[in-house]
Amino acid sequence: MWALIWPIALITLGNCLYNVCAKSTPLQADAYLSMSVSYLTGALVSFFIFFFFQPKEAFSLELSKLNWTAPALGFSIVALEVGYIFAYRAGWKINTASLVTNIALAIILLFIGLIFYHEPVTPTKLVGVVICCVGLFFLVK
Repeated sequence: MWALIWPIALITLGNCLYNVCAKSTPLQADAYLSMSVSYLTGALVSFFIFFFFQPKEAFSLELSKLNWTAPALGFSIVALEVGYIFAYRAGWKINTASLVTNIALAIILLFIGLIFYHEPVTPTKLVGVVICCVGLFFLVK
């Protein structure tokens, strides 16, 4: 059970910290330089964790296992972060922007899961989509 709970808790806590930091990024600070410092910090932390848990010889082996998804994820992270920073600068509230984007994301991923991963879309999930759409209407009104 813990194997199911801890990653979701980590994502939730990380996402909370992420949104607070994105909202708190100074208006006068260049968003791209701020992200660069964030990425450098993230890279250093990731490398430290990797080398702490893996022997040094594993680097080239592990590097050879990577494919197009690693750099594509990097581009998606830039889009995500710059989107949030500029959404907050445009006036979105922290209690609304994340809800709107996550509801839209959930709806889009439902169909991506169906089309590309053959995940079932049940009537219950479709009712959830309708409820999400109604919720979006009330959130942005």
